Amino acid sequence: MRRLWLLFAQTVTVALALYFVVAALQPDWLQRAPTQVQVGMPGKAVPVLQGPALPAGGSYREAAGRAMPAVVNILTSKASRETHPLLKDPFFRRFFGNRMPPDEQLASLGSGVIVSTDGTILTNNHVVEGADIIEVGLADGRKIPARIVGTDPETDLAVIRISASNLPVMVLGDPERSRVGDVVLAIGNPFGVGQTVTLGIISALGRNNLHINHFENFIQTDAAINFGNSGGALVDTNGHLLGINSAIYSQTGGSVGIGFAIPVTTAKKVLDSIVRHGTVVRGWIGIESQDITPELAQSFGLGRDSGAIIAGVVRGGPADRAGIQPGDILLAVGSKTVANTSEMLNLIAQLEPGEKAPLRIMRKNREATLAVTVGKRPRQPQ
Repeated sequence: MRRLWLLFAQTVTVALALYFVVAALQPDWLQRAPTQVQVGMPGKAVPVLQGPALPAGGSYREAAGRAMPAVVNILTSKASRETHPLLKDPFFRRFFGNRMPPDEQLASLGSGVIVSTDGTILTNNHVVEGADIIEVGLADGRKIPARIVGTDPETDLAVIRISASNLPVMVLGDPERSRVGDVVLAIGNPFGVGQTVTLGIISALGRNNLHINHFENFIQTDAAINFGNSGGALVDTNGHLLGINSAIYSQTGGSVGIGFAIPVTTAKKVLDSIVRHGTVVRGWIGIESQDITPELAQSFGLGRDSGAIIAGVVRGGPADRAGIQPGDILLAVGSKTVANTSEMLNLIAQLEPGEKAPLRIMRKNREATLAVTVGKRPRQPQ
């Protein structure tokens, strides 16, 4: 019995010694596999879903390191159009005449993202709107004058350009592959304190009817976005650009975890159109519409509560020439179904002027497809 006890004690001693040696030299060997939780009926095999693995050490520093150099700070200067109060005093006018310089307001109003080696930068329209002077602060400390290439108030996007060498460029991601729950980083210059990275997830996709912009298809995130983040980058865990941070929902002016970014797919189309045409060219068919509500569906005897009711048709416009009438329900534009008027506007705007697009409608509970020759959307007053 004593010999067995001695053998057991020696075995335990050797095992503990091996454990401490491995813990000191190869701690990764001792990491436990992630716990798998199965949910289902007892006795039945249920597939186990595992989320994406965290980066090494649980850090997103590599993604941030790739993206941060291409995010810039945008400062604008607006000259005051009002006459200085002293110039209204006859005594002072005798000495200064009209030589007193106008007041200037210099401020760090937002951020931007370098998307091309030629110095092309994407930002928000409200960041540069009305600016007399625009200056871009790079992550490496350089400050370079910028000029506006074009703006699109209907999506709140603007394209500006700087002339400089050795510029970092953000790699464009694919928002179409994003899903709710994906980790994202928001990069910008909040409150002018300097470049800042915040972490969150995608809270929702395809947000519209927020009445922020005319065309809306927002990525919603809980990554902290504050004043000065506008025009900055929303990036994935590879450091690729998913969207341009644009707005927040807040009753205090600070972040409450509801921020909105314009998908890079939308931004890319605006950028390409501005570079090619100097302005944004969108499709237009000349209709007015409204959402189908449950109340409208009941009053009109409709068997559906999705789609858009055609409330008006521009006489002589593309829709009128194709035979679309008030009261028709627009169900689909091409192969894409229409859920509401906001979605309909986005789908029609993406059409190329001059192309023939099939529109599926419902008229008196009968479906039909009409071919519409798309027109060019008139420039909307700002």
